[in-house]
Formats: sequence, structure tokens, C-alpha cells
Amino acid sequence: MAHAYTPGLRVAEHTTVRRERRLPLKGEVLVQVGQAVTAQTIVARTLLPGNVQTVNLANALGVEAGEVQGRLLKPLGSEVEAGEVIAQTKALFGLMKSDAKSPAKGVLESVSAVTGQLILREPPIPVEIDAYLDGIVVEVLPEEGVIVETPAAFIQGIFGVGGETHGPLVIAATGPDDELTADRLNSGMKGKIVVGGAYVNHAVFKEAIRLGVKAVVVGGFDDRDLRELLGYDLGVAITGQESFGATLLLTEGFGRIRMSERTFTLLKKLEGREAALSGATQIRAGVMRPEIVVPYAKDSMGAVVEPAVVGMDVGSLLRCIRGDHFGKIGRITALPAPLQELGSESHARVLEAELDGVGRVLLPRANVELIEA
Repeated sequence: MAHAYTPGLRVAEHTTVRRERRLPLKGEVLVQVGQAVTAQTIVARTLLPGNVQTVNLANALGVEAGEVQGRLLKPLGSEVEAGEVIAQTKALFGLMKSDAKSPAKGVLESVSAVTGQLILREPPIPVEIDAYLDGIVVEVLPEEGVIVETPAAFIQGIFGVGGETHGPLVIAATGPDDELTADRLNSGMKGKIVVGGAYVNHAVFKEAIRLGVKAVVVGGFDDRDLRELLGYDLGVAITGQESFGATLLLTEGFGRIRMSERTFTLLKKLEGREAALSGATQIRAGVMRPEIVVPYAKDSMGAVVEPAVVGMDVGSLLRCIRGDHFGKIGRITALPAPLQELGSESHARVLEAELDGVGRVLLPRANVELIEA
């Protein structure tokens, strides 16, 4: 067997990154192919339909449902303000009145002659999407969005929470084994992406949020702290929509896990550069990983040669993602083809690898992931 495929994280100092920026509904694209954009450039916008509110006019006015439309003070399709009287009925020669007021600003959309309910449509909600990256628009998706491309350094993480953000990278650890502690944070980190080492706890992450840090990048975080941070068990949901003040990106996993030397070294080399970061994660079908993208100037790195995707092969860089050697990094030295019996007495395909600090070991292929260069 020449090679086999296994999912993996990518850590690349020089690559080309393309990102699709698409509206949730059709709208207007504001840029053109070939146009240079910054991360904050608005590339497309649309209007989402406003929220719907129902008003029981029959009850409010004390009339039959079929009479409601005749009591409206403005025709359907009219705009009204919050608190404005929208329907009225009079009794006793006009001396007594019953009023119904609009609960919000919006448009009178429809009235039911069966239920006596009025449908009020609130104003549309504007939605804009930015380019996310400093780069070039290489494709326009008519009425939907664009694809932006840039030469960049690219690092994938294991897990993240929080949305997209931008800021200069600052290193707050002396090495990949360090814990990010409160004394390593300061007010000068406001608006920046802080890179720690192996771990950060909930209290320190909250302090980073208080200081205005845009994102924290570390090796690991406790799952119980994640529950405390979110206020609920995450389950299998897609992350990226959380809004607690900063994004958290884990490069290795849950617990106190040393950040990969390769990842830490690259981030340290990039310190001070402006980065785009996303915490969005989806583990199941349609895998989505959190990421750090550090764009380069278009002509600063020459031609980028993308590596061929050949899957697992002798010499491939890997990381153990379960078992006794969890978190260890090494290279594949052999890929035996026959199934082999494991300690559980089950049979599976294995590989032989030279792990840093451990030596040569035999591992189930399901226990590793490739680290793509």
C-alpha cells in the first residue's frame, strides 16, 4: 500500500489561502474581480426580512374578527411607528373609544378575518459581509458574494469558540510548555491576538476579555471551563457564533497540552503581523477547523508551490490524537499493509512512527492525524 488518507491539521508558513464570502440571502456585491481588499472591506450586503409580530386586534378592540380590517386607521402596506394607534373603534355616539397601538415600528402586512390578528413586519435587517482577509478578489458570485485570495501563513487549530476577528499577533509565553497566566497579560494587549503556550484557565481567559484582547491562542483548555464559559454543554453544535467578548482557539485539544513546537515557532516568527482568526469549528460531516491566517504582501514571498495532497506516506508528519501518546508529534517510518491485532484483541491497520521524545512505536492509524506542511 503506497499511501493512505487520514484527516490532518495544516501548519504552513507559505501557502495560498482562498476564502468564500457568501451572503445568507441574495443581495448586492460591492467589489469587482481583481480588486484589492482589506480584511474590513465590505464586499457584499443584503437585507434580511424583519421580524414578525402579531397583534390581536379583535381582543384589543372588542370586535368580531371579520370587523377588524375596517377598524384600521391606515391601509395595509403602510408604515407605522412604535406606540402609534393603528386601529380604533367607537361606541356610545363616539364618546368612548378603544384603541390598539403598534408594538413596534414596521409595516402593516396582513389581517386575518378568521382570527382577528394583525401581522406587523418590522424593518428589514441589514447584513454586510467583509473580506476577512487582506487580498485580491479572484471571483465574484453574482448577487451572493466573492472569493478572496491571498498569499499567507496558515495554521489550523483543533477547536475554537467565538467568531471571526483580526488583530496583530503578540506572544505572551516564552515557550510552548508555558501556561498563560494573568501576570502575562496587560492593557497593551487590547485589540491583539494573544498567543500563550500549553494552557489557559477560565479566570485568565475572562481577564483577557476584560482587557479587550481580541483572541487567545493556546494548546489546551479544560472542558469544564468551556461549560462555565458558555453556560451550557456544547454537544455537537457548530461553534463560531458565540459572543462573550473574545475568540478562543486551541491548537492541540482539551486539557493541559503542550503547543506543537512547529506551531509555536511559526507564530513567534509572525509576531507583530496582522492576522485574521476564526474560531468556527465543526467536527462531524463537513469538517470545519478554527484557523489563523497571516496575509503577506502580494509580492513578498514569490511563487507559492502548493503541496500535492497524497495522504499518509512514509516521512509524513503526524500527531497522535488518542491513546497513550496523545499529543505527541513524529514522522511515519513504515506503513505495514496487513491488519494487526491490538491490545483490545481487535484488528486494525497500523503504522510505525518515530515520535519526539518517545522513539519508534506502532500506532493504529485511527489514532493519528497528519500535520500538513
